[in-house]
Amino acid sequence: MPETKKKGLGNVFFIGLLSFFGGISQDMFVPILPLYLANILGFSKEFIGISEGLVTSGASIFRAVAGFLTDRFGRKKPFIFLGYFFSLIARPLLALTSSFVPVLGLRFLDGIGKGMKDSPKDALIADSTVVSTRGKGFGIARMLDTLGSVAGPLALFGLLFLLRNSQLKYHIILLVTAIPLIFTLIILKFKVEEFAIRKKEEDISEKFSLPKGYYLFLVIMLIFSLGNSSDAFLILRAQNLGVTLLAIPLVYALFNFVYASASVPLGSLSDKIGREKVIILGWAAYAFSYLGFALAKTSYEIWLLFAFYGLYYATTEGVAKAFIADMIAKNKRGRAYGIYNTAIGLITLPASFIAGFLWDKISPSAPFFFGASISILATVLLVIFLYFRNRIDIGYKTN
Repeated sequence: MPETKKKGLGNVFFIGLLSFFGGISQDMFVPILPLYLANILGFSKEFIGISEGLVTSGASIFRAVAGFLTDRFGRKKPFIFLGYFFSLIARPLLALTSSFVPVLGLRFLDGIGKGMKDSPKDALIADSTVVSTRGKGFGIARMLDTLGSVAGPLALFGLLFLLRNSQLKYHIILLVTAIPLIFTLIILKFKVEEFAIRKKEEDISEKFSLPKGYYLFLVIMLIFSLGNSSDAFLILRAQNLGVTLLAIPLVYALFNFVYASASVPLGSLSDKIGREKVIILGWAAYAFSYLGFALAKTSYEIWLLFAFYGLYYATTEGVAKAFIADMIAKNKRGRAYGIYNTAIGLITLPASFIAGFLWDKISPSAPFFFGASISILATVLLVIFLYFRNRIDIGYKTN
């Protein structure tokens, strides 16, 4: 155990470095993907919502599969490797497709990749930390992940500038997204350590049981996520209000810079005042941001809103996962993260469908009014959960 504590945050750094290069790849194409689908391939906003939600939801099954398999075999690195490898194949091949079926197939493969790596990577971070440093550990991982998401849009901006007169700019950028993923596989192979977990005999009921508090928290997260559609709608809203194609990567980089800068201090804050309180702050930031996106009238407002939106991510992404780790014993974290990541992914389908429907049938502001309202409801439910948590089987207080 002392050796684990000594190596823990160092191992978290290299896990975060995986996410750094993965984030560069991811966020080189995320800001242009909805524009590519809408402007180049001619897909409707409703179709983009349905396709992205369907791909994410279908691929979410593999989050649960990977989570259960990591607990079953006690290994995490092989599943993380497969996840990044699938994305390495899927992203550049998008440059060679133009119709619904192959695009859907490649997005699904990329989603499988994300599903395969997310739960094992979260469990590996949890295994590399203890309760007193867990918020900070997840904050470090999120910071590095998000710094990659700053570098990605900046690289995208450079490529868009250099290729501004090329009709193939989208296709070249999609091919370039494969390069950072090669680095993730190298770092995973040679730098990331996996800590052995002693397996114990469990009866069937104990093997699959998780605390009641975990499931209640998950239900509240799902309610919140119903109003949290794909960020593609934020990018489309930016374009709707006059932000140029060349400026969109810079807006996205600003959002990720704020996210990265706040992740470690807010993660550390959750170690001191409690995870749930920091999550409440994040959901308040989300409601404020979405109301801003709904009411915005000019392009300059988008810059301020994307920056503030970064605070929401910094206060929820890593902190929620640290809270789950506090509740769940080490030998069950893979399945706990698998269920969590799968459930959150599955809710993306109705959330994105609703957002696309509201955009097309009512107005571009409607999805954001809906999201803000749902976040306020979820915040009230989380406060009630906090009030009654001492009467609930909240789970383990683990290392």
